[in-house]
Amino acid sequence: MNTAKKTLLYALFFIALPQFANALQFDYDRVSVKLTGYGTVGMIEPDFKSPLFIGDWRARGQITYTASQEYKFGLVYAMDQAALDKGNFSRETFAFVESKSLGRIEVGFTDSIARKLGLGLPDVGGLRINDRPLFNEKIIPDGPVIADTTLTSGRSNSLRLNIASAPATGVQYGISVAGITDNYDWAIDGGIKIKNSSGKVKTAYSVGASFMKNPDDFDNEVYTPGVTADWRAQVSLGMNMQYNSWIWGTTARVIYDKNPIGPVSDGFVVGTGISYDLLKYSISLTYMFSDTGVWQKNVDDFADNMAIASFRYKYSEFVDGWISGGITSKAPFISAGMRLIF
Repeated sequence: MNTAKKTLLYALFFIALPQFANALQFDYDRVSVKLTGYGTVGMIEPDFKSPLFIGDWRARGQITYTASQEYKFGLVYAMDQAALDKGNFSRETFAFVESKSLGRIEVGFTDSIARKLGLGLPDVGGLRINDRPLFNEKIIPDGPVIADTTLTSGRSNSLRLNIASAPATGVQYGISVAGITDNYDWAIDGGIKIKNSSGKVKTAYSVGASFMKNPDDFDNEVYTPGVTADWRAQVSLGMNMQYNSWIWGTTARVIYDKNPIGPVSDGFVVGTGISYDLLKYSISLTYMFSDTGVWQKNVDDFADNMAIASFRYKYSEFVDGWISGGITSKAPFISAGMRLIF
């Protein structure tokens, strides 16, 4: 049986599976406990040869206490395949206090505010292109690739304080500081998101910036080496536009390392994508271009292109199947799988 027929049979098998239950939630008086997540199983065929298994999952538990109509307190623990791949046993572990009128304060091990307010690219596939993409686990690039267009200064490797405003009139902003880690002296991040949800055309814009002092083998990317330098600065930009069932997005991220030691891992990545929903069907086209080493005159920079077309069928609210095809690191591929949501 040829590759195309095998891929189609895999996808049809995933779509035909039965429905699963809703999210797990327990409420008692002012206390609420909720567990959410997803699991993805599938296959990928680099160069349209023999299929390889791919898997992805995430689980997030949250407990909250509603002290009044204004204030809420909570604890969050999350774990996923991306964190496990890095040898971590937590994607997020933090406590928070939330005010409806003022905003939210988070303390613990979590993403910076610049990332949380950032915008990703439209994508209906199951290859996680906005968060440590899955396809390069099987298709290793020839050089360093910045695979994520929203900036990050670490998740579970440093203690962090996030302060975010309440979303008022479509504008939300925040700042975060991090330290107590072996990977850098300290880091500060800021971000802002502006949303306009009125009218036929809905828009969202985001800007993020980060400064990290004395990174020491800081390795939070998927395919770039850890950086050791005097300092690292990052900037990210994002835009999403929605018209009826159409969504178009474009994002960019720039990284600059001052006096890096060893292999370079800074540069830039830009991307754009479009998606369309029709009843239970969704399609998307996504493109990203990464270029590392562009700021260093004594080394050759490495450029990488990624383009993916995806199709998703929503069997139910909790089960869907997807097929993706494209090219990355000069290798074409096709992939298919199933996602279960709880």
